[in-house]
Amino acid sequence: MNKGIDSLRSNSKIYFIGIGGISMSGLARLAQGYGFVVAGSDMHISERTKELESKGIKVYGQQAASNILDFKPDYIVKTAAILPHNSEVIEAIAQGIQIFDRAEFLGLLTESYERVINISGTHGKTTVTAMTSMMLIDSDKDPTVHLGAELDYFKGTIRFGHNRNLLISEACEFNRSFLHFSSTTAAITNIDHDHVDCYPKLSDVVEVFAKFLDNVSDNGYVVVNGACQNTANALEIAKVAREILGRPMPNIITCNREEGGTFCAKNIGFVDGKPSYDIYYMDELIGHVNLRIPGLHNVDNSLIATACAFLNGASPEAIVKALNEFNGADGRFTIKGKYRDCLVVADYAHHPAAARATIEAASHIPHREIIVVFQPLTFNRTKMLFEDYVTSLLPCKKVLFAEIFSDREVNTHEISSKDISDEINNRGGDAEFFESKADLHKRLDEIIQPNDIILILGPEDIREFGDCLCPKG
Repeated sequence: MNKGIDSLRSNSKIYFIGIGGISMSGLARLAQGYGFVVAGSDMHISERTKELESKGIKVYGQQAASNILDFKPDYIVKTAAILPHNSEVIEAIAQGIQIFDRAEFLGLLTESYERVINISGTHGKTTVTAMTSMMLIDSDKDPTVHLGAELDYFKGTIRFGHNRNLLISEACEFNRSFLHFSSTTAAITNIDHDHVDCYPKLSDVVEVFAKFLDNVSDNGYVVVNGACQNTANALEIAKVAREILGRPMPNIITCNREEGGTFCAKNIGFVDGKPSYDIYYMDELIGHVNLRIPGLHNVDNSLIATACAFLNGASPEAIVKALNEFNGADGRFTIKGKYRDCLVVADYAHHPAAARATIEAASHIPHREIIVVFQPLTFNRTKMLFEDYVTSLLPCKKVLFAEIFSDREVNTHEISSKDISDEINNRGGDAEFFESKADLHKRLDEIIQPNDIILILGPEDIREFGDCLCPKG
């Protein structure tokens, strides 16, 4: 009996609703690579949709029932943001077309490969997935890769391997998506309270990560940050659940700075603000690494990537080469260029913990002052993690806030970035709130001086501000 992607009729037609998204556009490309005829719709024409069209994938610029009638798909794949009253969904239901959520479709892919490395965690998934992919590509393992950002190394968000031997993918916990994914190697980079619309309490997040481990093969691997207590709690819950079912735990692989892990980073120092260290597997030296990206959190990321790749056949030489050459995935400490003799850096660090880590990373780069431009992502997260936002940004010399961005919520909490700014100022910090990016830009021009770092943190909406400061070409 066929399983995974092979359970779908060969040469059939698949229609992606919301095809322009990072993950969806990648899945559409992969589906085309598997031999399916692919089309989709998106309300926002972008470079990604243009790239899809250049590959022969038809993209409809609006979501309408007529698109379904025109393309006549056999299957529909939709994002979690597509609601039941969407006209294309209604038409598909009327015609009896099978509908998959994005996560369900990606889950089919994970069932189609001999070995699957799923990279999960609240922070660092994209970076670890990218690093792991480079290591295994350089080791001639020819993996298929599904990534949540553009990577210059293979010029896109996906890489299509020539066989079904190895898949490397990000595994996101939002809406419990990763519970659909099967793994032979599963990584948990860390666990923090996030996606508060899905998980009201931190304990809910820990429990869903424990559940994610249910779908790891008994003889597989679970790679974790040995310093994360929340991850340790998830492992204990998973162990109890498996004992009840009479299943053994997979092999647990720990990664630690200095001593104590299966994989360790020792002799950590900094060269030009970037980490320099030795990586060990048990007592065996894998090699010396000089990262091109800053931050101790990226030492942690590199160890988890090393473990995932090494356990799946990557050579020590390829591991060291990949880490020494890795420049970061798009939107992860991306250096946009110079603006008025200031270094402009953009990062997706929208969560308080990620912001704290990224600010710490920037502090090691020579500079006069760090000016943070920050935009929170989603109203629920901002409301629930309000105190964490305040404490993570309070130590900053200066923070300029843009208004909260959300494309999937109504602001029922009546929360604003101004509330964070005001509270930072109440506690002796220095923050300002701006209703428009034009006003924010004007104020930035007034305060920056040569050799400052302009650190832009948050979703794509604010990271594009960096493109305005440093236009390409």
